[in-house]
Amino acid sequence: MKFIKSLFIIGIITLFISSTVFAQQTGSLRGQVTDTLGAVIVGANIIAVSADGKEKTTTSNQRGEFTISGLAPGTYKVRVSAPKFAFYENAAVEVAAGNREALNVVLTIEGVEEQVEVSSGNEVSTDPNNNAGATVLSEADLEALPDDPDELEAALQALAGPSAGPNGGQIYIDGFTGGRLPPRESIREIRINSNPFSAEYDRLGFGRIEILTKPGSDKWRGQAFFNFGDARLNSRNPFALNRAPSQRRFYGGNVSGPIQKGKSSFFFDISNREEDSNAVVNALILDPSFNIVNFNREFQVPNRRLSISPRFDYQINQNNTLIARYGFTRFSVENQGITETSLPSRAYQTENTQHEFRLTETMIINPKTVNETRFQYEFNKREQVGDNSIPTISVPSAFTGGGAQIGLSFNRSNNWELQNYTTTAVGKNSQHSLKFGVRLRGITLKDRSENNFGGTFTFPGIPEIRRNSTCDPATDSTCIVSPAVSPLEQYRQNLLGNTDLRFNPTQFSVSAGEPLADISQTDVGLFITDDWRVNQALTLSLGLRYENQTNIKDNMNFAPRISVAWSPGAGGARQPKTVFRGGIGVFYERFSENLSLQANRFNGVNQLNFIVNANDSDPIRRQAAIALLNQPVFTLNGVTNVPTAAQIQSFLPSSSVIRTIADDLQSPYTIQTALSVERQLPSRTTLSVSYISAKTLHLLRARNINAPICPLQINCNNAPRPDPTVGNIYQYESSGVLNQNQLIIGLRATPSVRFSLFGNYRLGFANGDSDGAGSFPAYSYDLSDEYGRSSFDIRHNLVLGGNFTMPWGISLRPFIIANSGRPFNITRGIDINGDSLFTERPTFAQLNSRCSQLGLIDPFCNIGGQDPNAIIPRNYGKSPNSFTVNLQIGKNFGFGGSGTPLARNEQQGAGGGRQGGGGNRGGGIPGGGRGGGGGGGRGGFGGGFGGGNERKPYNLNVGVNFNNLFNTVNLGIPVGNLSSSRFGQSTSIGGGFGGFGGGGGGGGNGANRRVELQMRFSW
Repeated sequence: MKFIKSLFIIGIITLFISSTVFAQQTGSLRGQVTDTLGAVIVGANIIAVSADGKEKTTTSNQRGEFTISGLAPGTYKVRVSAPKFAFYENAAVEVAAGNREALNVVLTIEGVEEQVEVSSGNEVSTDPNNNAGATVLSEADLEALPDDPDELEAALQALAGPSAGPNGGQIYIDGFTGGRLPPRESIREIRINSNPFSAEYDRLGFGRIEILTKPGSDKWRGQAFFNFGDARLNSRNPFALNRAPSQRRFYGGNVSGPIQKGKSSFFFDISNREEDSNAVVNALILDPSFNIVNFNREFQVPNRRLSISPRFDYQINQNNTLIARYGFTRFSVENQGITETSLPSRAYQTENTQHEFRLTETMIINPKTVNETRFQYEFNKREQVGDNSIPTISVPSAFTGGGAQIGLSFNRSNNWELQNYTTTAVGKNSQHSLKFGVRLRGITLKDRSENNFGGTFTFPGIPEIRRNSTCDPATDSTCIVSPAVSPLEQYRQNLLGNTDLRFNPTQFSVSAGEPLADISQTDVGLFITDDWRVNQALTLSLGLRYENQTNIKDNMNFAPRISVAWSPGAGGARQPKTVFRGGIGVFYERFSENLSLQANRFNGVNQLNFIVNANDSDPIRRQAAIALLNQPVFTLNGVTNVPTAAQIQSFLPSSSVIRTIADDLQSPYTIQTALSVERQLPSRTTLSVSYISAKTLHLLRARNINAPICPLQINCNNAPRPDPTVGNIYQYESSGVLNQNQLIIGLRATPSVRFSLFGNYRLGFANGDSDGAGSFPAYSYDLSDEYGRSSFDIRHNLVLGGNFTMPWGISLRPFIIANSGRPFNITRGIDINGDSLFTERPTFAQLNSRCSQLGLIDPFCNIGGQDPNAIIPRNYGKSPNSFTVNLQIGKNFGFGGSGTPLARNEQQGAGGGRQGGGGNRGGGIPGGGRGGGGGGGRGGFGGGFGGGNERKPYNLNVGVNFNNLFNTVNLGIPVGNLSSSRFGQSTSIGGGFGGFGGGGGGGGNGANRRVELQMRFSW
């Protein structure tokens, strides 16, 4: 901790030193670009030309403001252009040494017959923040995405794609990590995959999602909206017998305006979601006559979400601005825990409350240097209530009944984050744009968990017994001594009173002891980056980041990064059409505080997690376990005579599971390399092709380091443990590896005011030997068989979106996602080696035999060319492909006043052709805006509810949103348990965003067709 504090102090000292080191006796030019109605123009191109012909260029930021620093004293010619606004030129702008000259520019709407010199739109650039492979969505573009914050997050993850690695894309909100997504109406802009090799960020740049919220305005503006959906408008879930009643009401609004004109403003947003959705249970159970029957019903799952978010912008003085934002979110769900095989008795309630406080102070130290300080405090409280007075009965892939095993639980976290970043331009003509800073984060968790205090019985099924390992049942009728028994049949025979001990539950687990646990964790990150504009055709970006954290012993986390952009012909008479980019960097992952919490809770003292296993390799413990598992009495109404924790501790004193963190655990890191080419095509179209290669080392996994030693995985009844005096020890370690290669083709086009299109296609390959800290190997002492497809190895991924303005001002905004199937793991479903885990995988012969029994013809059933006795690879199965088309139809009605013609770029939104790049969040340093400021555009969807050619004081937007327009049945991940009679079958529909979560997957109603009516009034 002292080391981290020292690094933070060094970062702060560096800040103050910079204010004197970079002072220059030059002048600067600053101002604001607006239209004739006073509305700010974002992304306007501003060029200052000196008397000797040298140019300096910048763009206006999200407030229409711009700054050009480092200008030698003299007279300048200033040119300002924006798409479809008349060209502006002032040839007599005087700049004095040490002064900041003000120049406010008002652009008029371009006349129909005027010949003006404007940007063609969708240009390519060597600016690292303006890579064509990025997707930038402005406020208008967001109209094509879901209103609901949870579904919006899933859609953004789909846009980011599988490039972000096993943990998905990281989301930044106004520069801060963590926190819930704000309502869509509060978002000004979203950037995805922007400047992927910047040392400012810790996580992988491909897949990074940056969200910027709206500032206050100097004029009063506001809107109110109401969205409504009902089951009578939707299709039936294909796994439900009936179209169950459901309804969704989502409403709210926002208002912004000045507090003190020219000094302060506010933006206030409130939204409320009331949704009564349904969970579909598709289970196999026993009827009163002990026959196996389908249990197929729908159960209502009410959920509520309230969000309140005020923001205040205050200009302290000419050089300092302050932004303050508070966010309150309350989210509650009833009947949670009911899924495709989880019965209604397992339902529990959850309520989450979150408070967020964020402060951002921006200081212009001198004409070339801007400093930004950000602070965030976040308090989260989650409370859960569910029945844990009765045990859970788990029959894998058939049903899970009994209690919810939640009890009275809560989680309270206090998070804080402090950032201090400095941006400056140095060198001749400000060729070097330097940015350096420090981020310090801390979290304190207090968690009360009564999970599994009632216990869980597991009936995994019984494997077949053969006369020997070489006999073939196909040719030898005496080969099988005892046939395999499915999980549900094992449970059924127990209820029928079969006294064969094999029909007792195979495993019983129960927790006892102290439910309360807490943990604290701090991490620090320091970085410096230099974007060096070698010449107009070549930009070289160099960066170095250092990270450290508490709770693990790994200090040497240096992450160098380098990228280059070259545009042949730049600086000539014509705008360059092609940019080549390349980069390589190291990216570290933090060890989660939740893993430290689990190691602290289950340390063998605080809370005990007992496992009674009938397959224990030790003969004495096995006999004690069999006796305890013979004690309970099962009926259709539940179970009685359940072994208590005290009994288990008396009979099996070493049966408690310990969780620990390996002493040599290292932070996982990824070495990522990318090569790309970006080409500007005719008709305002840009094409990008990228190849990305990533190798992750020290990937996390869990491993039972005290499992029985049984290398052949056959007849493990007497296999010894490394330490026979204790039970299972689940250790978090960093011994995994992941290799990923992708080819990404991106396209964006805005050929006309009535049409805009964007899309990307990914061809990906991801292989590794772990899927993260929650995955265990099949056999703890041999990891050689673990290398296989990663769980997120989606071979083909296509995302396509656009905007079409039809006659009568009707807008069509499609959003299409297509994916090939995700891999899934195939296991035997039984514990062969006595490690209490059901992770053993079958041989190719066993897989083929089971496929033949069930009549499956899936590709994974074809074992041609494989060694029949070899163990199948991890994640050998493949889920069904998915295809989803979402469509929004909208129409705008303007009224009140005479109306003013809209500029072309305003009709299209950010996709309308402004050059991207944007300004700096802290004031717009020349040399390319760092971070996520200012508008502009990497073309997006185009227009919002738009459609009209006039701007009226009042506007009513009406629309209809179709999720899964063609009602495509996208099946969920099939059952991977070889012992189940449902092996290879999907028991639910998949998520609404093609395998990237969201949309009510897992038995919900999100992936069948849903229709929602939308209305928005703005002024």
